[in-house]
Amino acid sequence: MAISEKLQAARIVSLPNDAYYIPNFITEEEEDQLLRKISHAPLPRWTQLSHRRLQTWPSSLTKTNTLLSAALPPWLTYPVIEPKFTELGIFAESPHAAPNHVLINEYRPGQGIMPHEDGPAYYPLVATVSLGAPIVLDIYDKELESAVEDGDARERVDRAQVRYRILQEPRSLLVTRGEMYTGYLHGIAEKVADEDLGPETICNWDLLGVRDGFARGSYERATRTSLTYRDVLKVAKMGNTLKFLGGKK
Repeated sequence: MAISEKLQAARIVSLPNDAYYIPNFITEEEEDQLLRKISHAPLPRWTQLSHRRLQTWPSSLTKTNTLLSAALPPWLTYPVIEPKFTELGIFAESPHAAPNHVLINEYRPGQGIMPHEDGPAYYPLVATVSLGAPIVLDIYDKELESAVEDGDARERVDRAQVRYRILQEPRSLLVTRGEMYTGYLHGIAEKVADEDLGPETICNWDLLGVRDGFARGSYERATRTSLTYRDVLKVAKMGNTLKFLGGKK
């Protein structure tokens, strides 16, 4: 997969191919604009889950992992996709040469997400922009997957060994693809604070924008919002909507 020299310089070298981290990917003003748009979205846009809430743009996938063709709103396109993603060549080799789906997750202190993989519905590349506050992303070996599906999953995850940890600062970009996308699970622990932070425990420590801010080795969590950009492989034209919704052909 071809990528720009700027993105190659952002590679997290202590991780298997391929993961990239860019601090200050967007400005504080751009972050504020995105957070305002997210907070002003109509209430039906939010899906409330037991451990977080989320928005899905332009829509959720159908039962056949198909996206109904629709454009992303301009505020999710500019400035993240255009010009920033394009300049880095992030999605240049994906089927649609650009992301067509965005998942917005809100994590309040104490909230997280169980270890999981993004799955085969997407091109094996995900680009995540973090807003509002930092958070640690935990990376697990895929052997954990069977344990998650069996018995007391949450207790098993709590006992599981985290393989890698990535600290995502507000306004940063994290890109994972290839082996990092297909070969590992990722999740966010349900904590009110992230601790044991340092160059020996955080894979992207040398790439952080403000290492001094984490020098004491911990921080109290605040509300963090993530924008996860992906390219859904199967897209249906709106004329075929009834087919994918179970209507008459």
